[in-house]
Amino acid sequence: MPKPGIHPKWYGEAKVICNGEVVTTVGSTRPEIHVEVWSGNHPFYTGTQKIIDTEGRVDRFLRKYGMLEAEDEQAADAQEK
Repeated sequence: MPKPGIHPKWYGEAKVICNGEVVTTVGSTRPEIHVEVWSGNHPFYTGTQKIIDTEGRVDRFLRKYGMLEAEDEQAADAQEK
C-alpha cells in the first residue's frame, strides 16, 4: 500500500493530444500530455521519409575546403605513372 500524501495523483486514462486532437490515452501523472510528434504523423512511420543526399554534402564539403582538387590532382598523377 502506498504511503498516503507523498505520491502524485495517477490518471489511468490520460489523454495524449497532438495538434489539438486526442490521439490516444495512456496512464500518467498528468491528465493531458501535449506532444508535437507521435507515431501517427512521424515521417518514418507514415512512409513519407525523405532520403538525404549525403554524397552531395560530402562533395560540397570537399570543394569548400579545397580537398576535392587535391584528390583530383593525385588521381591524375597516378594515371600518368
